[in-house]
Amino acid sequence: MKSLLDLQKKLLPDMLEVMRKRYETLRHLQLMQPVGRRSLAAAMGTTERILRAEVDFLRMQGLVHVDPLGMRVTQQGAELLAEMEPLIKELFGLTELEEMLRRRLGLRRVIIVTGDADQSEWVKKEMGRAGARLLREEARPGQVVAVAGGTTVAAVAEMMAPSPQLKETTFVPARGGLGEAVELEANYIASLMAKKTGGSYRLMHVPDQLSEETYRTVIREPHIREVLELLKTARIAVHGIGGAMEMAARRKSSPELLRHLRETDAVGEAFGYYFNRRGEIVHKMKTVGIQLDDLQRMERIISVAGGASKADAIAAFCAVACRDTLITDEGAARAILASES
Repeated sequence: MKSLLDLQKKLLPDMLEVMRKRYETLRHLQLMQPVGRRSLAAAMGTTERILRAEVDFLRMQGLVHVDPLGMRVTQQGAELLAEMEPLIKELFGLTELEEMLRRRLGLRRVIIVTGDADQSEWVKKEMGRAGARLLREEARPGQVVAVAGGTTVAAVAEMMAPSPQLKETTFVPARGGLGEAVELEANYIASLMAKKTGGSYRLMHVPDQLSEETYRTVIREPHIREVLELLKTARIAVHGIGGAMEMAARRKSSPELLRHLRETDAVGEAFGYYFNRRGEIVHKMKTVGIQLDDLQRMERIISVAGGASKADAIAAFCAVACRDTLITDEGAARAILASES
């Protein structure tokens, strides 16, 4: 197969570009459906005139259906996308890129989606789709899944669907909330995953940042203790990786902490821990929920983060705590490899 692909790249490069363009059109359509032509063209960075010709071709092939509500991918189109994904990865070097990044970061598995989340919001949805699929593949009866907050983990939740594999799963927030948009909080995301899959969930109503006195009081609450005990049995953790200064700003951190993070060259944050480029922890928040040590006993740690701007944060977290699975995008992967070379 590889030799055939190499021949096609040399003899028919235009055909491969057309294939990728049509695959990308179908992929965006699947993520956005039902969607109008104008919205789809804007998301793909093309014109309605160019897009019209592609959609007309896909419709004639029975891959796209158009009605008054917008365009949708047909069942045949969805099946074609699933069948094409390994081929597309091979054709455009993503399979090789995954292996290079896996070796560089010392991970068990890396999944890379096309694009850069810094350039397109829909790349984040594609990472979410990959995360939802991986959770189905890894599911075991009666398991507990710890779920962090943030936009990428929210994208995973949005892409989940009713699943026999996950129906017996209990989703639990990995930590308290930042006090930001409710749809980005771990509590909401855990409940959404349960609703989408038919599973169950528990909630943990505590703020993300606590004083020492408040922390000691909160962890004695019966409900909180019960949720924390459940977290200790978690088999899988799903979380994002944030930029250090971005997360500190979202937490409305003190000027002293912001100065400390700058002085210590902090680049990333996860689970309330801030770390620098060398993978050293430079600050730890007092939080209720999963600690880095807890990750060592879990079977699967699924880290979901993308965008070239997150390259340093992703690489640093992998050096600190992640030895399992990373779901990312081309932008972050190429930036990590470039910075490490």
